Amino acid sequence: MTTAPPKVAPGAAPETGAEAALVAALLALDPVGLGGVALRGPPGPAREAWLALLRRLLPREAPWRRVPPGVADGRLLGGLDLPGTLQAGRRIAERGLLAEADGGVLLLAMAERLPAATALRLAAALDTGEVRVERDGLALCQPARLGLVALDEGLEEERPPVALLDRLAFHLTLDGAPPDAAAPASLRAARARLRRLPPPAPAVIEALCATAVALGIASLRAPLLALRAAQAAAALAGRRAVEAADAALAARLVLAPRATRLPAPEEAAEEEEAAEARPPEATPEAAPGEAAAQTLPDVVLAAARAALPPELLAHLAAAAPVAGAGAGGEGRKGPARQAARRGRPVGTRAGDPRAGFRLSLVETLRAAAPWQRLRGAGGAGARIAVRREDFRVLRLRRPAETTTVFVVDASGSAALHRLAEAKGAAELLLAACYARRDRVALISFRGSGAELLLPPTRSLVRARRCLAALPGGGGTPLALGLEAARALAATERRQGRTPLLVLLTDGRANISREGRAAGRAQAEADALAAGRALRREGCAGAVLLVDMAPRPQAFARDLAEALGAPHLPLPAADPALLSAAVQRTAARLVAGHGAAA
Repeated sequence: MTTAPPKVAPGAAPETGAEAALVAALLALDPVGLGGVALRGPPGPAREAWLALLRRLLPREAPWRRVPPGVADGRLLGGLDLPGTLQAGRRIAERGLLAEADGGVLLLAMAERLPAATALRLAAALDTGEVRVERDGLALCQPARLGLVALDEGLEEERPPVALLDRLAFHLTLDGAPPDAAAPASLRAARARLRRLPPPAPAVIEALCATAVALGIASLRAPLLALRAAQAAAALAGRRAVEAADAALAARLVLAPRATRLPAPEEAAEEEEAAEARPPEATPEAAPGEAAAQTLPDVVLAAARAALPPELLAHLAAAAPVAGAGAGGEGRKGPARQAARRGRPVGTRAGDPRAGFRLSLVETLRAAAPWQRLRGAGGAGARIAVRREDFRVLRLRRPAETTTVFVVDASGSAALHRLAEAKGAAELLLAACYARRDRVALISFRGSGAELLLPPTRSLVRARRCLAALPGGGGTPLALGLEAARALAATERRQGRTPLLVLLTDGRANISREGRAAGRAQAEADALAAGRALRREGCAGAVLLVDMAPRPQAFARDLAEALGAPHLPLPAADPALLSAAVQRTAARLVAGHGAAA
């Protein structure tokens, strides 16, 4: 016997406990189709109660596996069973956690600190429903149709990798409320109904896609997951087809947590006016029940809007440019450089340990194990025959240093607007750079030139003094500031460091590249040319443009496009908000630059 999901009007938000129980029921009903859930919250009774509820709702035979932090590829994907291979003298394969969880749920601990490589392997398994292993002389393809529960215990700035979040239907935050105990105890009948459900009506698909667009969701997976959630909700409620209430529920649970902007309040009114203006002959005869479907986009959008948190505007102002930052602290110290003798292990390769490399004993035995019978070393208690070609040495990698270069517009227009706020935000950001042991530098441009006020240094005291003494006034030689930043970035790259440029300007260029007042048009053309030159030299993806103007400037957006940089307009931000946004964006930019390198 099943119980219908909690009754919630499209314009109202459910209680946290009821919503958490509903997510558990939907996921237990269709874990493979829905991908899984990102469960955000600290360890405690609420989280354990939700996990116990999910496990109770799953079929008894469904596997339940936990992925420990720092899991090795061999345990996750499977591969060569080293003890069995050494004993048998032939290759013996073992299953990994992904294959063991086939048909059930995989529990991922500390997802916010998941390495990018592991996240991509999990994402591939979620996409294909299988795991492929081609290593150690093995070529395996095993089924891995599963749902993933990503436990996110991170702080405010920590999130699981985007590649993983994009494939999980639900993003649920537990605030201490336990799940509602009235959730269904058995979903066997609902699973049977889900298999018999017809495809959703085109109106349902259009409504969910329109809601995703209105909320600023760029991923195409989001409406597909919402459609799957609507089908699961219909089956859970005992219906034979997806109805408006199911689509509204899916929009609230799947689309609303992914919103990157608030829907325009006049969108619904415009759609109603367009419907009233449509000539009667343009509308075909409506079957019974289709009249309500004509307003389905409004119903679904209203349900998603009601589920948006009240502080979404402030959240988006701080986090929108970095939506989808990478995993944990990866990349914050700059791109990794290959190091032959020092660094942390990132894998193995064939090599000679006598050349000064570190021997990987386990991987050496893995390489030698399949050949023992041919080498006459098989049998219990016999010695293992290891040859030169079996040797595996560690591949080491060490992080490169990062130099954060502040390029500050100290002209009269910037000083009039938000130079004081920019100074405060930069000072807060300096402390974060100091904690990461980054170098910092300061370039100021005003009047008829640009000046390197602070060469790259780790001295927080010097940086603060230089920033506090930064004067304001004069024209805006934006092109000269960009050229000075390009020269400094080139110097840092030659010395093996990664430059990250933070450009703070109001975008009101009026001084040409020659340092003369040649008119705004010429000054803007020179600035765009300097920005494109900076991008061509490899700085694309490692620049952030902060628009200090009271209102976002069109030219600032054009300059950000020329630089290949995010444009961060903050017309009403305080220094703390600006610093938080820049820190998150800087972490993403450095991580992306390191991956590209």
